[in-house]
Amino acid sequence: QVQLVESGGGLVQPGGSLRLSCAASGIIFNNYVMGWYRQAPGKQRELVAGIRSGGSTDYANSVKGRFTISRNNAKNTVYLQMNNLKPEDTAVYYCNGGTTLYSGIWYRMNPLWSWGQGTQVTVSS
Repeated sequence: QVQLVESGGGLVQPGGSLRLSCAASGIIFNNYVMGWYRQAPGKQRELVAGIRSGGSTDYANSVKGRFTISRNNAKNTVYLQMNNLKPEDTAVYYCNGGTTLYSGIWYRMNPLWSWGQGTQVTVSS
């Protein structure tokens, strides 16, 4: 049984920073691409950032230069460092895994597992 537990969200002012964590269990973690998604009210869930098992990364255009995804395979954990946060970053953030992270105009990752509870990020003054 795969379990994904996200944490680290909160309320932050515009320009602030947060670091999200996602602990995964029930999988051979370093066999998978891992990604962070977000879903804002009334919007579809979108892939924010992905990281391959070897460490290469891809990002949605809206977060490039502000967000950094990383992983610790020994701890079965993926992180999302979010800097210079904007009100439009407000959403529930989720992690998930996949087999392939597509780049460029095909940027996407098909999530393999059921979603965790997510962690709420609210950017507001």
